[in-house]
Amino acid sequence: MEFGVPTAQQLAEFFLAAQHPLTRRWVDDGARLALLAEQRSDDVLLATDVTVAASRARRFAPRQPAQALLNYWVAAAADLHAMMSIRYQGLDPAKPFVDATVLSRPFTADDMAALAQAAAKTYGTLQPRYLRLWSAAPASRFADTIPDKRFLAAPVTALRAGAGQPVPTGLGLAPASSLEHYTHARAAYDAMATKHPGHPEQAGIADLEDLQDNLANGTLFDVTIDDRWAGYLAVSTNGESLGMPAYIVEELVLATPFRGRGYGPYLTTLLARALPDATRILVGTIHANNQGARHAAERAGRRDIGGWIQLPLQRSQDSAESTPDHTDQR
Repeated sequence: MEFGVPTAQQLAEFFLAAQHPLTRRWVDDGARLALLAEQRSDDVLLATDVTVAASRARRFAPRQPAQALLNYWVAAAADLHAMMSIRYQGLDPAKPFVDATVLSRPFTADDMAALAQAAAKTYGTLQPRYLRLWSAAPASRFADTIPDKRFLAAPVTALRAGAGQPVPTGLGLAPASSLEHYTHARAAYDAMATKHPGHPEQAGIADLEDLQDNLANGTLFDVTIDDRWAGYLAVSTNGESLGMPAYIVEELVLATPFRGRGYGPYLTTLLARALPDATRILVGTIHANNQGARHAAERAGRRDIGGWIQLPLQRSQDSAESTPDHTDQR
């Protein structure tokens, strides 16, 4: 396996070993490995299917050969391999980065330089801005890195108990029947961007098409306050769940007039009570710098179980002109 692509099952085993110990008590390892293997199959596909790589090259880097867009199982050290993938933040071709979510063992601060060097060697021609790594450790553990999104989660059954105080009178949640208030939800994000210019880098409204899918699946909810529409909440059972059977929060937004009133923790409580399967885990990603949203989630009972960090990569003309050797890394 040193120079070959691991199987999805092997990647699942590596990733499970890196998970927060708390989550190992929430879900049986056997069931979790099965889900992780399914989720990690895309890594194998992107490492072996040149047709897919060619399609990605046409979309993001038309001057590059298909092989430049493949995933690679890269040796960063004698005892550390990483499944590296070129990604594009917000699907913007001008914002490439290298993802290394799955490693052969949990990384430490001492591994950072070697991982950065391996990422630059593998994808230097694409000029990636940073290397994204996943760890169950707190974001503050790693110096000289930039915070990214954190996973905050808890079993639905535990969240139904509430945030320690009764839900405020007048605050409610009900299945949505339409998306007539989407423009108001978008306006709330626009207002936040005006007030906090860095907010769009942390969170953005879900696409209308995605929310239409939520509506059709019965997983889009209207937040109401005194019988007035006040926001949207949406979940999905598909997406990055760290291998847990989960409801994944895809949208949580309050209209501008209702923000700043302390409703956040109670929305999680109401959502947990509205979801039909109490055996699932409620999982949502919140940017590490979005302290208000993080505190609201934690007050509701969700726990920080890990997240991504960004390790800046040096972007130079020399690296842009280099030709990484991919022949021994697949």
